[in-house]
Amino acid sequence: MNALPQVRMSVDQFLAWAEGQPGRYELANGMVHAMAPETAGHAERKAAVYSALSAGIRARGLNCHALPDGMTVRIDEITAYEPDALVYCGGKISPSSIQVPNPLVVVEVLSPSTGRVDAFSKLAGYFRVSSIEHYLIVDPNQPLIIHHARGERDALTTRIISEGTISLDPPGLVLELADIYPPA
Repeated sequence: MNALPQVRMSVDQFLAWAEGQPGRYELANGMVHAMAPETAGHAERKAAVYSALSAGIRARGLNCHALPDGMTVRIDEITAYEPDALVYCGGKISPSSIQVPNPLVVVEVLSPSTGRVDAFSKLAGYFRVSSIEHYLIVDPNQPLIIHHARGERDALTTRIISEGTISLDPPGLVLELADIYPPA
């Protein structure tokens, strides 16, 4: 296992460092943090969210693109997160890109080790990115999604969804909870 750098770095320095590293990492306030291994339930929920986003984009014929984890979202010059899934709209980014410059939707699937960070630090961080309109926090174990949406004057509205659909407008995407939490 590689030792994490113990010096503060910028997002550009972090991206250059992380490109050659095994594993997944995020940068928070200039410090590198390794991401813990995932459970099968977490991975299944993450895959279901990505599939639902992709299917929703296709169904509506939107000029948008869904990506699974692995892409970086720059919050500021010393913080960069790697959401579990995201959506951006417009032209496709370069295949060699490792960051998405203008995400519209970001998704985090909760895990025991990161739940507090996802609910607080990442919530505040993601909405510092002007392009982000929606942040979904997904419970991996039960049908429960917390949907934070940017409103007027950057006020956030929050919905707790345990059945039915989630409307993400913009870009005009509708997700069925049943697609994310299929019957057992």
